Amino acid sequence: MSKILTVSKFLRQGWLSGRHYTSGEWRSQTRLLSVKAQTAHLVLEDGTVMKGYSFGSPHSSAGELVFNTGLVGYPEALSDPSYRGQILTLTYPIVGNYGVPNTQERDELGLRKNVESDHIQVSGLLVQDYSHDYSHWKSVKSLAQWLQEEKVPALYGVDTRMLTKIIRDKGTVLGKIEFEGQPVEITDPNKRNLVAEVSTMVIVFGKGNPIKVVAVDCGIKHNIIRLLVKHGAEVHLVPWDQDLMCLEYDGLFLSNGPGDPALADTLIQNVRKVLESNRPQPVFGICMGNQITALAAGAQSYKLPMGNRGQNQPVLNMMTGQAFITAQNHGYGIDSKSLPPGWIPLFVNANDGTNEGIMHSTKPIFTAQFHPEARGGPTDTEFLFDAFMSLIKKGKDGTIVSVMPKKPAVSKVLVLGSGGLSIGQAGEFDYSGSQAVKAMKEENLKTVLMNPNIASVQTNEVGDKQADSVYFLPVTPQFVTDVIKAEKPDGILLSMGGQTALNCGVELFRSGVLQQYGVQVLGTPVESIIATEDRQVFADKLMEINEKIAPSVAVESVADALKAAEGIGYPVMVRSAYALGGLGSGLCADGRKLEEIATKALAMSSQILVEKSLLGWKEVEYEVVRDVADNCVTVCNMENFDPLGIHTGDSIVVAPSQTLSNEEYHMLRETAIKVVRHLGIVGECNIQYALHPTSLEYCIIEVNARLSRSSALASKATGYPLAFVAAKLALGIALPDIKNAVSEKTTACFEPSLDYIVAKIPRWDLDRFHGMSREIGSAMKSVGEVMAVGRTFEESIQKALRMCHPSVDGFVPFLPLKRSWAEEFDLRQELAVPSSTRIFSIAKALHDGVSVDQIHELTAIDKWFLYKLRRITELDDLWSSHTMHLQNKLIRSMELHYRPKPDCIMVTWAQTFCLELRTH
Repeated sequence: MSKILTVSKFLRQGWLSGRHYTSGEWRSQTRLLSVKAQTAHLVLEDGTVMKGYSFGSPHSSAGELVFNTGLVGYPEALSDPSYRGQILTLTYPIVGNYGVPNTQERDELGLRKNVESDHIQVSGLLVQDYSHDYSHWKSVKSLAQWLQEEKVPALYGVDTRMLTKIIRDKGTVLGKIEFEGQPVEITDPNKRNLVAEVSTMVIVFGKGNPIKVVAVDCGIKHNIIRLLVKHGAEVHLVPWDQDLMCLEYDGLFLSNGPGDPALADTLIQNVRKVLESNRPQPVFGICMGNQITALAAGAQSYKLPMGNRGQNQPVLNMMTGQAFITAQNHGYGIDSKSLPPGWIPLFVNANDGTNEGIMHSTKPIFTAQFHPEARGGPTDTEFLFDAFMSLIKKGKDGTIVSVMPKKPAVSKVLVLGSGGLSIGQAGEFDYSGSQAVKAMKEENLKTVLMNPNIASVQTNEVGDKQADSVYFLPVTPQFVTDVIKAEKPDGILLSMGGQTALNCGVELFRSGVLQQYGVQVLGTPVESIIATEDRQVFADKLMEINEKIAPSVAVESVADALKAAEGIGYPVMVRSAYALGGLGSGLCADGRKLEEIATKALAMSSQILVEKSLLGWKEVEYEVVRDVADNCVTVCNMENFDPLGIHTGDSIVVAPSQTLSNEEYHMLRETAIKVVRHLGIVGECNIQYALHPTSLEYCIIEVNARLSRSSALASKATGYPLAFVAAKLALGIALPDIKNAVSEKTTACFEPSLDYIVAKIPRWDLDRFHGMSREIGSAMKSVGEVMAVGRTFEESIQKALRMCHPSVDGFVPFLPLKRSWAEEFDLRQELAVPSSTRIFSIAKALHDGVSVDQIHELTAIDKWFLYKLRRITELDDLWSSHTMHLQNKLIRSMELHYRPKPDCIMVTWAQTFCLELRTH
């Protein structure tokens, strides 16, 4: 033991490299991923120096340090002209996952199709972890290749979390990326007229369209032009200093752009002439366009402490009270108090109260500080382009002020718990129920709880989650009716107790009990619940909004199921209505298997759905919340490690998704919001997708109009208390009026932006049942799950695997309990057929030299995940070799959360080294 402490002391003093490290430098050192990478330094103006490893062009560069909190969209961000002169820090730790699409490909307008300008605009890029191996059907090169082609420096191995904190604390931070032998001075790009640097000459897009829009180019993004043309405009792009009074147009557009708006004085004067001339043509400005319009009107601008950049900024419409999640990228703001008479704020930031747009009280002029064109980011406010074109067509303000719905008046609420524990319905609904009781009590409502399970938190006798009355009775229509008669509640919550509570509530509604006793269903209406649970109604509802579902037929007999399968074609998937944990579902390759599964399913449910099999597609899900005012946010998106065909409860799941591009991520997000609004869900719900692995084709699998198993995972992964918020929403409280439970200052109307990755792995108890098959499918078999958090996929997956069982030492080629592989073991079969032990079969395959391509072909698991797992197995070879210095072995082992085999004293040093770094 004394020897370990001695080594620990030497490590703490920098023994491995002969120097003393500060705690910040230690963190930076631990993020070394490749000892062969060229090193460089990030130098801040206050003298702070951070070491990093180059994956871009080895050229020194200076600029203003900013950070972006987006989870996807790095190709779009890097090519956004608004980032001109800035060194961009991406807070999400893993970057480069999906490579880079063809940056030269052009659309029908001649614009770059996959990026936002003709080249990379940032002065440099900083990330924590770079994915050298990428995987995406649209990618043609790596992020590193693109950066090198454009001669833009980039570093990984930088502690982006610490760097973000510095920027938050100090506000504006200048710095430089400096390579040895290439000194460069730190300069402030905001002292230059950056708008002039990115502006263009006169170009016309959409020639022949009926409406002529003059767009002043302050650094316009390609998608803005694309959307204007899409909405019927012939866009005449003009340079920033163009005299606007001599031009004829139907509408004037002022674009986004970089830097200090006050330096674009010529443009400000030109816009002021337009405003003072009383020209009737509408004016619309975005980002820089908002600032220019305000300055031209006589308002004042100022430098924001750290700027608003990312894809999750909540904005309130001051006319309607509605909230939107927006993409933003600006370092300057407008002082709303300085607006002259006749001008009023149109949008404000729901978090910090800063101005997000202005409008004239009588003229058709309005602006938005955020980016409604997205790319990257959410498309929630794309309707502003419609509003602009409507103003042009109508010649007057076409904004409609919505009426906020009234809150339901209730004084006593009945909360239905989940009942007894079962596979697919266990502790996660104890969590949601207890959070609901807490929310009800916070609103000073009397709370009645029904739950027969005494071993739960929500039935505790004491504590802040204690209900006023608790009934230990089965959650069935008969007993719930008796409680309603005795307690006379005003409202009932159905969405907190899983499928049991939901099914019970539907029966009470259909039998007229709720109407008879005047009990209103809080949150999602029962009609919406039925629309999500009844497979045929669900399919019909989605068809109404032209959304995509797999070809399917709802049937109520085995004969009809066989007939439906003949029409669809085998293989088919069977799903049960009103079922829990995929009970009664299964994949059917032929009529015999279908008859077997359908017979069992119809014994438990009155209806089944026979649908086309989408086996091999990716499975992705979103957790969505919506309030009575139609404010809607997606709190978390998750991606299954396994392809479609395995129940989410039995699959490894990562949050957020790792292999989706900005286009895919926001396509599915937009669809989720569209579907939730159409179904009329109020509160929290979960929507699951099948996404084709090599195209943008997708299908909606199902919507759970209740708290689900994934909801508990999403809550813990993001820190967003979904059940608590959903209970508040059920009372008619709007999202912007609910406080963020973490900060207690900002609003709950936001979408969490993570700087870590979460991995969930199921736990099994199949050994207790002799003869039980280890194969898994669409019917859930796992009895629990573990969740791990890490800064890399490798770290989180290693942690999660170790928590599954004491005998599992991470991603290893051994079965739990160190069991030997069966004598008749067929590795190809083990990989091809999903089972509870397939993750260990993958480890064995990689150790045996099976390639990633071969494993992908057998499993359909995305190659990015397999590349990451391969890095873990490569460390075994690294520790067996003598070609790398001990320090580098230790650093790489810690990065991947890897434990070397305990067969040499080096292991003790490695564990001690890792422990020391984590405690500093």
